[in-house]
Parts: sequence; structure tokens; C-alpha cells
Amino acid sequence: MSFLQEIMQFELTTDILDSLKQAIDEKNNDFLNTQLHELYPPDIAQIINQLNLEQAAYIYELLDEETAPNVLLELDEEKREELLATFSSKEIAEQLDNMESDDAADVISELPQEIQEEVLSHIEDIEQASDIAELINYQEGTAGSLMAKELVSVYAFETVSQCIEEIRKQTDNVDTMYAVYVLDNNERLIGILSLKKLIISHPLARIEEIYEPDIRSVKTSATTEEVADIMHKYDLVMLPVVDQLGRLVGRITIDDVVDVIKETADENIQRMSGISDDVDTNDHIWRLSRARIPWLLVGMCGGIIGSRIIGSYEAQIQIHPEMAFFIPLIGAMGGNVGVQSSAIIVQGLANNTLLGDNITPKLFKELGVGLINGLICSALIWSYAFLIEDWQLAATVSIALLTVILCASFLGTFVPLTMNKFKINPALATGPFVTTLNDIIGITIYFLIGRLLYAVF
Repeated sequence: MSFLQEIMQFELTTDILDSLKQAIDEKNNDFLNTQLHELYPPDIAQIINQLNLEQAAYIYELLDEETAPNVLLELDEEKREELLATFSSKEIAEQLDNMESDDAADVISELPQEIQEEVLSHIEDIEQASDIAELINYQEGTAGSLMAKELVSVYAFETVSQCIEEIRKQTDNVDTMYAVYVLDNNERLIGILSLKKLIISHPLARIEEIYEPDIRSVKTSATTEEVADIMHKYDLVMLPVVDQLGRLVGRITIDDVVDVIKETADENIQRMSGISDDVDTNDHIWRLSRARIPWLLVGMCGGIIGSRIIGSYEAQIQIHPEMAFFIPLIGAMGGNVGVQSSAIIVQGLANNTLLGDNITPKLFKELGVGLINGLICSALIWSYAFLIEDWQLAATVSIALLTVILCASFLGTFVPLTMNKFKINPALATGPFVTTLNDIIGITIYFLIGRLLYAVF
């Protein structure tokens, strides 16, 4: 019985993985081929990611020439690098021959420079090799690095019948075609022709009479974030890419943009959690440690500063030891409010819903939210502190909590907006950064208000 007959959607379980490992050890190729034949490339890649290098190479060798490149693209980066290291330059070139140019460029860019040149020299299709070489030279994070060279284009002066014949010639290397791009005599993009319009038009009609001139495109230098924003805003499944002269050089499809959105989201989540590098659970233990330690050290330094602040008020704590009961509360509330405020701002910046350079309205709005929440929390903590101690402690804690919430709301809004203005990833403003900063400020405010109120009353 195959895995897909057992469950509608493939889910890699320990039992399945163990059975595959056993089949590999026993060289039971019939069983392996039967099971792998039922799976999609992402499912096979999920399996290979869990195998050691020898087992992964054995499975990969069983895949047909059409499935293997797709599986290679779906592998975790670290596993793909390990697997490619076992291939010769010629074998890598054979894998790239069956990929679209953008995917091939992504794979080859992970190789050392000298290996890249060897691989390109072994690619039999000169045009494919030229396209890959062009793509890997574009700066990472731009539309040029994201686009594929495979597309279908026609000239405006051609007829519908000529266009259809041209499509037959060009679609050999194009897996998916949504529309036909229309060019002028200078190869510049001037419009788009839908397949529906092409089919229903008269065979002798000229393309210039039926194409749609209203088309959105991006230059090769546009950032991948700009590409994602345009495709999301206008609900596009494909976006043409032009050079500085407006000549069509490639196209970006929605699947590439989904990858960009996911990578950006993953990166922001890691930044918000205080992880400095792009890592995942399959990375080496030292890489994971290196990615986490910087902000842990920042948090530790913040904790040391906080402890010194508390130490400077040691005499006050000795006179009013009850104040120590609420130190964790003040720190936690300040950190929570700061993270909430910064998360909302970072989300707005990511979605482009925060427009303009004037941050004053945003600050006042967040301060208004902070004031409402602060009054509610302060009223509750005043009642609690008054019941267990006295009115002086209740007043100190409630006033300090209100002040801390307002300050945290301000910082949680101001810091990410300021970082974004200076082209620094605002996601860094959440998590450990804001939490540590608010801990220090919150404790300082708490003891200053306590000293003032106890001195007056």
C-alpha cells in the first residue's frame, strides 16, 4: 500500500521514514520507486531532508530526470549544498538543464565561483547558460535576480496567425504561459495580449490592433519587496521586467513572489525574536547559537543595568521593602506594551499601510491607546495594592504603571518608525530591543515616583 493511499495529504511520520531507511539499507529499489512515484517533489524533498548524506544521495539517484531537478529546488539549502558537493560539475549542469533559468541561477549561485564557471561550461544549451550567467550577475534582492528569462513575446506588426506560430516556437522552454508580451521594433515592451483575445481574433488581424497597452512592469533594479507589493496590490500572477531602456528582459511569476514573501516574513519573525541570521531548525548547532547570542548579550547587559538601578535604590527598598514586590510587574508590563506597539507599527510598515514621513499622528494615536490601557491597568493594580498594603504603595504602583505604559507605547511606536526612516529593518525594534529598553526605563520610573511620593507623604 502506498503512502498516499493511507492518507490523502502526505505527512512524513517516523514509521514512514523508518520503512524508507530500511528499504535503502536493503537496496529495495522496487519498494522505493513505488513509494516515490506516488509523491510530489516537495514531499520527496521533505524525506531527503531527514536522511543522512549517503541515504539522501541514494534516494536522489532513483529519481527520473524530470522529477530530480524539482526535488533539488525544494531541499533545504544546507542539504542541497551537501548533495551538490557529491556531484561533478557535469552532473550539476545536467540538473540545471531541466530547470527554468531563475531556478537554475538560484542553485548555481550557492556554489563557489570556480565551480560556477565549470558548471556553466558543461551546459549544452548555450542560450540557457547565457541566461543563467546573466541572472547570477544581478544584485541579490532585486527584480533582476528574481526573474526568469523564459517568456513568449511577439512584435506589434505581426498578425495573429504569425503570433500563434511564434508561440509554438517559443513555448518549448516555457512551462507556464499566462499571456503574450508585445514589443515594438526596438524590443521595448509596449503591451500585453491575453490568450483569450488571441484565440478569438481573426487570423489576419494585426497584434497592434488587439493588444492591451496598459501594462505594469518593473525595472531590473527594483527591489523584491517592490515587486511583491505591486503584484499584491494589482492581483497579478506575472510581472514583466524591463531594462533601463524599457526593453523586455524577463518575467516574474507569482510562485517566485510567494517565496519572497515567506522569506521576508520568516526573517522578520526571527528579527523580532532577537535572531540575527537567517536560520532554521535544521541548521548546525553552532550557527543557531551564533544567530541568537548577540541579542541575548544585549538583554543580559540590559539586565545588568537594571540591577544596578535597583541597587542604587537599596536604601529606599530597605525602608519600603514592599516596593520590591511589584518590580517584576512594572518590567513585564512595560515590555509587553512596547512589543505590542512595535509589532503593530512593523506590520503596518511591511504592508505599506503607514504612508508619509510625518510620524506625529501615529505617535499620538498610539499614546491614546496607551492612555486607555494604562488607566484600566492602573485602576486594577491600585485596587489590588490598596487591599494588600496601603494607599501610598497603591498610588506609587498605579502612577508608575500608567507612566511606564505611556512611555512603552511611545518607544514602541517611535523606535521602529525611526529605524525605518534610516533604512534599518524595523523588525529589530521588537522583541529583545524594546523589552530591554522598557525594563530599564520602567524600573527607573518606578523608583523615582516611589521616592517622590514617599518623600512628600
